[in-house]
Amino acid sequence: MRFLAVIVHFLCCFLSYGVGENEPIQTFVIPHSHMDVGWVYTIQESMHAYAANVYTSVTEELSKAKDRRFIAVEQEFFRLWWDTVASDSHKKQVRQLVKEGRLEFIIGGQVMHDEAVTDLDDEILQMTEGHGFLYETFGVRPQFSWHVDPFGASATTPVLFALAGFNAHLISRIDYDLKNTMQQQKKLQFVWRGSHSLKERHQIFTHTMDQFSYCSPSHLPFSNSSGFYWNGVALFPNPPKDGVYPNMSLPVTKETVHAYAKTMVENIKQRAGWFKTNHVLWPWGCDKQFYNSSVQFNNMDPLIKYINQNSKEFGVTVQYATLSEYFQAIYQSNLTWEVRDSEDFLPYSTEPNQAWTGFYASRNVLKGVARRASSQLHAAESLFTRYRISFPDGPVAKDWALDKLRALRWAVSEVQHHDGITGTESPKVADMYLQHLTQAMMGVEELLAALFLLPHNLETPGILRSSYHRKGAHQTLEQHVIVYNPLAWNITTIINTTVAFPIAAVFDDNGQPVPAQIQKSALSNVTYDLFIMLSLGGLQHRKYLIKFSEKPCRGKSKCDRTYEARGVTFERRSIRDWTKTGRRLLPVLNECYKLMFDQDTNLLYSITYLEEKRRVRMTQDFWEYHANGDLKAGPISDNYMFSANSPAVRAYKAVEMEIIPGKIVTEIRQYFYREESDKDYAFSITTRVPECVGSKVQCSRLEQTYRVGPLLINTEVVLRSSSSVKNNKTLYTDDNGYQMMKRPYRKFFYNTLARNYFPMVRAAYIEDELSRLVLVSDRAHGVSSQANGQLEVMLHRRLWNNLAWNLGYNLTLNDSTVVQPTLWMMLGSKSATSKLYQREAIELQHRPVIMPIDQPQKPLQEKEPRGRSPVRSVVLPPNLHLLSLNIPGWNYSSNHDVHISHVQSGKDLHSEPDYDRVLVRIMHLFEEGEDPELSKPVTINLKDVLRGIGEVKGMEERSLTGTWDIGSLQRWKWKTADNFEQKSRSCRTCGNEAFTVTISPKEIRTFFLHFSSNNFY
Repeated sequence: MRFLAVIVHFLCCFLSYGVGENEPIQTFVIPHSHMDVGWVYTIQESMHAYAANVYTSVTEELSKAKDRRFIAVEQEFFRLWWDTVASDSHKKQVRQLVKEGRLEFIIGGQVMHDEAVTDLDDEILQMTEGHGFLYETFGVRPQFSWHVDPFGASATTPVLFALAGFNAHLISRIDYDLKNTMQQQKKLQFVWRGSHSLKERHQIFTHTMDQFSYCSPSHLPFSNSSGFYWNGVALFPNPPKDGVYPNMSLPVTKETVHAYAKTMVENIKQRAGWFKTNHVLWPWGCDKQFYNSSVQFNNMDPLIKYINQNSKEFGVTVQYATLSEYFQAIYQSNLTWEVRDSEDFLPYSTEPNQAWTGFYASRNVLKGVARRASSQLHAAESLFTRYRISFPDGPVAKDWALDKLRALRWAVSEVQHHDGITGTESPKVADMYLQHLTQAMMGVEELLAALFLLPHNLETPGILRSSYHRKGAHQTLEQHVIVYNPLAWNITTIINTTVAFPIAAVFDDNGQPVPAQIQKSALSNVTYDLFIMLSLGGLQHRKYLIKFSEKPCRGKSKCDRTYEARGVTFERRSIRDWTKTGRRLLPVLNECYKLMFDQDTNLLYSITYLEEKRRVRMTQDFWEYHANGDLKAGPISDNYMFSANSPAVRAYKAVEMEIIPGKIVTEIRQYFYREESDKDYAFSITTRVPECVGSKVQCSRLEQTYRVGPLLINTEVVLRSSSSVKNNKTLYTDDNGYQMMKRPYRKFFYNTLARNYFPMVRAAYIEDELSRLVLVSDRAHGVSSQANGQLEVMLHRRLWNNLAWNLGYNLTLNDSTVVQPTLWMMLGSKSATSKLYQREAIELQHRPVIMPIDQPQKPLQEKEPRGRSPVRSVVLPPNLHLLSLNIPGWNYSSNHDVHISHVQSGKDLHSEPDYDRVLVRIMHLFEEGEDPELSKPVTINLKDVLRGIGEVKGMEERSLTGTWDIGSLQRWKWKTADNFEQKSRSCRTCGNEAFTVTISPKEIRTFFLHFSSNNFY
């Protein structure tokens, strides 16, 4: 999306050009086209209108002149062009251009991902997909980033790029006032140590674009047309047949060349004053450019020639360049650079009243579906990998399975675009993302069903055929459910499935009764919630039998271990009657907490964490900000920005409560009404308190689900948790689920409230010396602490305004959906919660997969249960997380020289997928010093850990996306002011065994593994 609201100050900056003041300024003109994978137009519309023409015309034009260059960024458009548009001649030209380094792939991911609301898993996925394609097809491995458009910069991104083998990172959108200061102090370039724990080991040189950002200067003092955009502005839906586009720049001729040169040189010199060296990066392009590359290059060629012919007069030389050529020149300058530690550049503002903090909560439904799709993909990848290793000749066709996985990889990668998961796209593009996600998810559901249900070989019966009917229990209907634990930890948890019958009993695959609880559903009057407590090993699935009845349950043998829970309803309480509170408190207890609910308000009153007998006063309710929709009346909120013109107000006038005491969970349902007499509630909180005394269920996890919407127009609704925690309005939020960032409350002359909102991808907390209140989330939200002890989460937004730009592109966010996000809440001491919240966030992200494999029906046959050996488990230590276990499918030699020889051989490069290479990533969850034990490095033997899957026969360590052998990866070493050396990992494989590795705090290590085929089922 084009850089908006840029404040351009034409300063007198021509006195200092940096290193070598008497030398001409060396200008690197980098041709590029910013191609949003979504935003205003769908992928299909963009491909037709301009995107396909970009790669066709650029390929043809680069081939005409050796000095021309171009950088390609988003791989989704390139891959669509390569697979569906490019001719054999074009492909041959591209291979030659890539070999010569004149067409350069930058970033190399499927998209230019957002940095504020994306999850670590998905950032890695979209990079891995793009890098795998590029390496298999061209033998190239991107080494530089071009993150010019994400709305703020995360400290996690540079860590991931360093892990992927990048030598330099480029960002642009940071706070306007900070950028101005950095420009004046020549501090736009620095070495970024994005991880507190990894420090210099994964530092990366970072270039911040100046105030002109990624677009060429659009103003020409001698013309009314835009500058340097000779191909004009792309037309939708169809390109013009005559090739004449709107707003085409004045051609470069003998009469205009000097005026063009003067304008360009002045801009170059202005930029040179903001950097330490005499090298200037001059991006040539902008949104949707170079669809007619001929007219672009045919005008720039003579302009560059003219400037160079008069370089002594101008004090400038100009050349076409790729990004690597620019960074190589900076690296060779051999300067010493300042270090930026692990702080990020969030939030982001473009003007005093334009805080880009609204998108943290925009399109909550899309954010939720994207995360569910990612979780489903994670589960299916590990299950298919296990199946392939154990049953390489099983009936699930490997090519069909990989196609299903690749479709979901593509859809999940696509939506990570910085105008995708952000919710800043037009409604039709949001619908496109949702359609791609849901279609791919349905395909993966088919795959999961096949992996679970089909017989693994001709001798083994399918899982359905092992069904049985327990003697002596009169039941009318039966249903089978498979539950899969996608995590490499043993878990004891409570799952919830919706059923249509009031009576149920649950049995495991050995015929043993399983503790369960059934009650009327919170969402429907005709269905029931069935809670089942179960234990599963890491990466283990089991089948459960549910027996239903419509008759009342009489006698213990009939009910087995299912508890029928019944609710108690409390009358509606109006806020105008809240004159005296705290007099009639109702306790809800489990082994960890005592929650007190106030019958005078029907709100939460306090929570005591019992281990330390410490009580924290706390209430939770809904508030809303009323947004301005009239541009003439003041600052507006839209899908990007949040402008709070006044404090939030209470969003309800009355509250009802229902409590359902149980033996598995106690459920508290609170209903909030906009008006006292309203029939339907506007908001709800459903809190589930685990009651499994003596079990391994995590009693400190309070599960909350909310129902919000449809909202009134121009309202932004928050869940506000107000507590006695003395946090001084300081908040902690996560960067992309990787690391926590401290967010002190800051005061600004304008827009203080909105500029103190931050993204929460997985977790946020507030704390004082004694207590910490933690929330972990199933999707991204905006969070803030606007008062002492307060933690508010923006759950939903519905906006309309009369800004012409928003109306023209349909970006007003008139979102009338009902959203149902989930948060898990924990309260305790800092030391106790530090041990829990990282793992809890991951367990929320990757909850057990519940798959009903038939409909409730009468038993087909009477059969004694036959004990089946459950799948062998895979268990990592509690501070390690199995981030990835999959079969990428990309087919290339692990030996780079061999692969390059193959790519350059000119032979048919179409290759079958590699089904034998398994990619494994393992991440250490803890920071250095965060916990006395869990923060220690962990040594494991991968052969032993993965024995439950199969016999590991080969292992090689790779870069994050798999394209580099870690032993051959030599990243550039930048000089820093503190003289730290970039140290190699002290121990790649530790101990005497080849498969033993040590993983240090916050490390992510990636391996290619090969297994022997064995059957463990």
